[in-house]
Amino acid sequence: MRFQIGCLSKVTFLTHLECSNCGRREDATKLQTICQDCGRVLFARYDLDAVGEQVKRQDFATRAHTMWRYREVMPVADPTNIVSLGEGMTPLLPALRLADELGCTQLYIKEEGLNPTGTFKARGLSAAVSRALELGARALAIPSAGNAGGAMAAYAARAGLPAYVFMPEDAPESTKAECALYGARLYLVRGLINDAGKIVREGTARFGWFDVSTLKEPYRAEGKKTMGYELAEQLGWELPDAILYPTGGGTGIVGMWKAFDEMERLGWIDSRRPKMISVQADGCAPIVRAFQQGTRHAEPWEGAQSVAGGIRVPVAIGDYLMLDAIRKSGGTAISVSDEALLADMYALARTEGLSAAPEGAATLSGLRHLLRDGFLRPDERIVLFNTGSALKYQDLYAAQGVPVLDPHDPKVHDKIAA
Repeated sequence: MRFQIGCLSKVTFLTHLECSNCGRREDATKLQTICQDCGRVLFARYDLDAVGEQVKRQDFATRAHTMWRYREVMPVADPTNIVSLGEGMTPLLPALRLADELGCTQLYIKEEGLNPTGTFKARGLSAAVSRALELGARALAIPSAGNAGGAMAAYAARAGLPAYVFMPEDAPESTKAECALYGARLYLVRGLINDAGKIVREGTARFGWFDVSTLKEPYRAEGKKTMGYELAEQLGWELPDAILYPTGGGTGIVGMWKAFDEMERLGWIDSRRPKMISVQADGCAPIVRAFQQGTRHAEPWEGAQSVAGGIRVPVAIGDYLMLDAIRKSGGTAISVSDEALLADMYALARTEGLSAAPEGAATLSGLRHLLRDGFLRPDERIVLFNTGSALKYQDLYAAQGVPVLDPHDPKVHDKIAA
């Protein structure tokens, strides 16, 4: 089923694809994955001069509250090919009680758990599935730690495309069930997401799948970059001082950094940038290690472990793009323990009423550390990204020993008091 959002008279200003590493130019009208010369990430490029002439930032006040409000800098040419479930324009919530506890004056949480399928993955998969549909893909395949697989299954179902999902066998049960619910062919892999990725790569030629792996096709990053556009719009076309983002494959950091460059070239923001801060788990921190060692590429992490499956990514094709953004912004990379991020799942819930995924909670753990060490000042405008809903991780916090009350028991209130 194709989905049209209202009456869209303006279409994309996409011109070509460009390798983010060697600069090779590729044809954007064909299904593409990585650069044919160097095997690195392709970026979608737009005629920003033409966009700037046609679109002013005040125009967004009258547009639908989804990420497709930025359609001129999104990759879909024909609006009838947009496959949408209403993703994007998630709230930017002031965290007042948490800020008071930490001594911060301007602390915000970007609540991505309110996206369709419960995580920020909806953004990237909406864009990727839409463009794949437009360019004639007949079946989609994805390696996933869980949430991306569920999102791809949902958008593929809406587009009427077969979906094949490969995820580690220890992925959350909720995400496995989600894929089955949407009718995807789900396969569990003995290993991690990179092992699942190997199976997908080997199957694309044999079975005719189009691989929508993180940053191995050009358009998931275009969906994720809308988080950067939204932050600017929600903050009055200014950017925060610091962004803390949980990092696995890194599309969020890469996409937002790209968005900031585009908006500056459009004249919608100035040249100031937030400190981009990557938060990983102690048991899988390849970006942190590479940042500390001063290298541009991250060696694969051996024996990756974390309860936060979304950041249990041993190797990322976009490592150099993440590390470039972190360094150019004056940011940093930090890892936190599973114990800390689990504790902060409860802290976010009980202090702010937020249902935070363990990956999102990791940003709060990172913030505590960076405030304590003086890397961040309490008076800075800080944004934490909660990338998903805790409802997808109930096995991590399932209530134990909850009293069961009989309303006909005359002593029921005595038991409550006890």
